[in-house]
Order: sequence, then C-alpha cells, then structure tokens
Amino acid sequence: MIRVKDLTCVYQTPQGGVKEALKGISLELNKGEFLAVLGHNGSGKSTLAKHLNALLQPAEGSVWVDGLDTSDPKNIWEIRQRVGMVFQNPDNQLIASSVEEDTAFGPENIGLEPGLIRRRVDEALESVNMGEFKNRAVHLLSGGQKQRVAIAGIVAMRPQVLVLDEATAMLDPQGRREVMETLLHLNRDEGLTVVHITHIMEEAVFADRIVVMEEGGIVMEGTPKQVFSQVEAVKAHGLDVPAMTELAYELRQEGVTLAEDILTVEEMVAALCP
Repeated sequence: MIRVKDLTCVYQTPQGGVKEALKGISLELNKGEFLAVLGHNGSGKSTLAKHLNALLQPAEGSVWVDGLDTSDPKNIWEIRQRVGMVFQNPDNQLIASSVEEDTAFGPENIGLEPGLIRRRVDEALESVNMGEFKNRAVHLLSGGQKQRVAIAGIVAMRPQVLVLDEATAMLDPQGRREVMETLLHLNRDEGLTVVHITHIMEEAVFADRIVVMEEGGIVMEGTPKQVFSQVEAVKAHGLDVPAMTELAYELRQEGVTLAEDILTVEEMVAALCP
C-alpha cells in the first residue's frame, strides 16, 4: 500500500545549518496492516508520518502510495484522498460547531453529492461509536470523544490508510481506550490500513508490526513479541516496554522461569497460574 525507499528529509536549523530528520529510511506497509511507529522525541517519526500523505516531500529517495509518487504534484489530490491523518490535538482538527457538521466537512470539500454525504457521515459516526452524539456540540465532548469525531471526519472520506500522529498523547486513560477500540475495529473489522505513531507501549502491543526509530533511522522492526522481548535493546533506544513485559523481565532476574514475550496481564496470569 505504501513503499518508502531511501527516504531522506533535511531541515534548515535556526542557526543556518542543516539537520537530517530522516536518514535513508526504507519501509513497506501492506494493505490492511496495523503498523505502530515508536521513538522518543526527535526520532523522526512525525516527519515520516507527514511524508506518507505528501505534507512533506522527500529531499532524497521516494514515497509511493498505492502506486502514486508523492513527489509528483499531479498526484497530491489522489494521495490525500487515499491517506487520512489525525493529529495529536483534536481541537486543532475540529472546525464545525456540531459533531455531524464536522464529520461532513471533508466529504463536502471533495465535492460529494448531499445524499452520499448523509450516508457517509452516518456510517462514519457509527464506525467510531459516536452515532448517538451526532447533534451534540463539539465543545461539550470529552477528549476521547473529540478524537473519535476527528477520526470519523477522515473515515467519511473513505481513505485506504489512516495515519495517527500521537493521537492519544493528550487523552486520559479512558479516552485512550476509546480511541484504541475504534482503531482496532476499523482495522480488523473494516480492513482499514493503520499507521499509529505513539509513545505509549501498551498501545503498540495491538499492532501487527512495530518499527522503532531513533535519530532519523529505523533501529528495530518486528512483531510486538519480537521487539518487546528484547527489553535491554528497547531501553537502550530510550523507550520503555509494556508493564507486563517489564514485570516478566524483573521476575526472570530473580530466578522465576517465564517466557520473554509476555505482553499483557492475561498472558502474565496464564504464565504464573497455569
């Protein structure tokens, strides 16, 4: 669905110098995949996200979305209909006064006819479990509800890929659960390809594949069990591991025999209480 090859991104620094934000990254994303991208601040993960729907152009290398080259200006319109983005602060992405009006904003701006917009809005709000709030004022929603409305506004445009740039970072635990349940439903039940950029390790557990970034490059890649079982390597890159993986690691240091790839409470209970 997306192919990134030898991608390099260069920024001008305030001092007039040059900084490489991405250093020759290569990555492929398959249709229907749930990819989690991890990395500490400044690792380049948000810069990578902005290349996936041509908000940024490659300095070197290439990014292809469903066969379309993001560096070709003629492809921009098509690419941005295929790849939708949700950002960290939902208040920056919600522009209408009501939930229904906000969800309709995208479909209206790509020129869909009113009857189709009506169906798209209803289906998108139901897909994020916000149908009963369609007449609610946006400013009365919780943080998690606002983020789900932001996702609905993208889903109503029928993208093939949904990119979330730390979309749960400003939410409380309940809001994060609501958004993650929404993402898993869209990915597993409706086949939407998801790229979830996050610093919350427990969210990455649900991904099909994890990419870890540091200083503009990819330093680890694999399934959640493959990546998080390397506790010391993950920590060496300035990240934590899920709480149950950390607990299993500490118990092994004390002589308890446990698998290295425990990720969840349920897996821990099964390992300790067979």
